[in-house]
Amino acid sequence: MVSEPQKELRFTRSGQAALFCVLGAVLVGIAVTLAATGYYRFRNPAVPHSAWAAPFVVLAVATFWLARHLTRHAYLILTPMGLEIFPFYRPSKGMQMVLWQEISAVDADKNWLSLHFNNEKTAGMHLSMGPVRKKLRPLLVKAVTGRVNL
Repeated sequence: MVSEPQKELRFTRSGQAALFCVLGAVLVGIAVTLAATGYYRFRNPAVPHSAWAAPFVVLAVATFWLARHLTRHAYLILTPMGLEIFPFYRPSKGMQMVLWQEISAVDADKNWLSLHFNNEKTAGMHLSMGPVRKKLRPLLVKAVTGRVNL
């Protein structure tokens, strides 16, 4: 944790959050459809009961909560000390810190950010850029490569 948060860049999982927002909207649509068709049950008993909308409402609330969680919490934080990497599950326990001195080279394409720990490029780690929004990926690559090339 940096004592001066204005000196850090934070990248969230907002790219993944968009998928969960769309899924939540689909679940809301299913719930509304099931609730509305229950009014015609007296004409056709084969129509599902309106109560079948409740599980879809619960799932929709859960997906919207997950989307909000993914948008608010960090995936990568670039600090003056190094790069903090937070996993999807249990980020407080599984957080990794890679110091800038450990990184000798950076390779990036549109899906992966590769951090190399030696000049032969035989040791390092690959970070998926899928969780980061597409518009922010060039900024992430520029920030990491700019800091490593100092």
